[in-house]
Amino acid sequence: MSNPELIQRYQQVLDRIRQHDPDHHVSLLTVSKTKPIEDIITLAAAGQTCFGENYLQEALEKIEVRPDLEWHFIGPIQSNKTRPIAENFSMVHSVDRLKIAQRLSAQRPADLPPLKLLLEVNIDDEATKSGFSPTELLTVAKEVAQLPNIALRGLMAIPSPRTGLEEQRKPFKKMKELLETLQQQLPDQTLDTLSMGMSGDLEAAILEGATIVRIGTDIFGARDYKPQ
Repeated sequence: MSNPELIQRYQQVLDRIRQHDPDHHVSLLTVSKTKPIEDIITLAAAGQTCFGENYLQEALEKIEVRPDLEWHFIGPIQSNKTRPIAENFSMVHSVDRLKIAQRLSAQRPADLPPLKLLLEVNIDDEATKSGFSPTELLTVAKEVAQLPNIALRGLMAIPSPRTGLEEQRKPFKKMKELLETLQQQLPDQTLDTLSMGMSGDLEAAILEGATIVRIGTDIFGARDYKPQ
C-alpha cells in the first residue's frame, strides 16, 4: 500500500543527510520501533535497508516478516534477552556492560557472521543514562575486542539535548576523539563506526564524523503501532 507522505518525509531526511555528507559516508538507520511492518515494507521498497528496533519481541515479529532486511538492536539490553538478540541482529548499538558483550559473544551462532557491536558511551555523564564513562572505555574495548563471534566496530551515544549547532557539536566532537583514541590503541580492530545523531541534531553529528544517524520521528511521524 502506497504511503506518499511517509516516502516524502524519508526523502527529506535523506536530503538533509546528503546536504552535509555529499560523499555518502553516512548511513541512515531508520528507527522503526512501535511502527507497523507496512511502513517498513514501504520504506524498503523505496530503497531503505537498515532498520533499528528497541523492543525485542516487537522486533522479532518484524524480522520474521522481512528477514532480508538489515536489523540493528538499539534499545536497553537485559541479560536474559541476549540470546535472541545474538541470533537475529546484524549490529547492536547499545552495549553498556561488559557482561552483555560476553553473553552476545557466547550466544552468537557459529554459522552467522560476527555480530557487530558498538559500545554505548555516557558522553555527558548523566545519572539517568546507561553507557560506559569515557575514562573506562579503553579498558572495556580491549576486553571486548578479544571476544569470539563478535566484531567491535565503534561507539554510540545519545547526548543530552542542546540548542544551536555549535553547542550540539561539542559532545559529538568528544565522541570522535574517543574513537580516534581507540583506533590508535587497537590498530588490529576495524573501528570505523560512530552511531550518533537523531532527528534534532543529525547535522551536528555528521559534521563531527558520524557514520550512522538514527532517525525515527522525522520519517514516520508520531503515529504509533499498538499490537493487538
